[in-house]
Amino acid sequence: MFTSLLENVVQTRPLVHCITNYVSANDCANLLLALGASPIMADAPSEVEEITSHAKALVLNMGTLSETKLTSMLLAGQKANQLGIPVILDPVGVGASHFRKQAAHQLLSTIHFSVIRGNASEIETLLTDKSISIGIDVASPKTVTPYTIQGILQLATALSHKTRSIIAVSGKTDLVTNGYMTYAVFNGHSDLTRITGTGCMLTSLIGAYCGANPSQLLEATVAAVGTVGISSEFAHQKCELLQGGTGTFRTLLLDAVSLITPIQLQGGLHYEIYT
Repeated sequence: MFTSLLENVVQTRPLVHCITNYVSANDCANLLLALGASPIMADAPSEVEEITSHAKALVLNMGTLSETKLTSMLLAGQKANQLGIPVILDPVGVGASHFRKQAAHQLLSTIHFSVIRGNASEIETLLTDKSISIGIDVASPKTVTPYTIQGILQLATALSHKTRSIIAVSGKTDLVTNGYMTYAVFNGHSDLTRITGTGCMLTSLIGAYCGANPSQLLEATVAAVGTVGISSEFAHQKCELLQGGTGTFRTLLLDAVSLITPIQLQGGLHYEIYT
């Protein structure tokens, strides 16, 4: 199953429109190219609807949010919904400020998202409106120790039912659920937490997989999660051989995504299914 999902990305080269943050935009674009997709990073309100109309998926990332960028997200998201294009939300640091929480409310009330991807604290903030995030890459001291798998599953399932979206929660174990079926994905390496923007990169890859596989959004999201997880494992192994640091790992992660094969994805993906 996962073999064909990656093959579809390579064969169709989906155009992914990313309204994302300037911290990780370059890495997101390069990772999309490495996978075989085609990125475009356009965020001017005057052009986002036109750009979105040519895309196969739209990714909205709240990492460096502004009033102008929020306007662009709303315009692009509504256009994508009109055209039936998958829309993916990354609510980066949603609990860090009142502005971010209000923006998330506006986005969720205006746009239907195919997939929402975040860490456990971001998912909890979307569900309960609690301010428990303090930055882009880290959560509050309360959430440094991971939530229990059952607790995360309850949060994700509840948010999935509330938003009618697939929810992907990144952590030591990644969970992907449509509210009824959940994949727990066990791939990945802790080195991912040592460089910024890996969550943003993953969200962009979810856009590529969903754009190429619009009828299999749950499995496409799992494939994206698995691609980053498996690639991080390969990157860590090579990094150790080279005695490299975080910069080396960052480059090797890009290499690993560019070299991953459908067979490696299918054979290397470690997961369980909960219903």
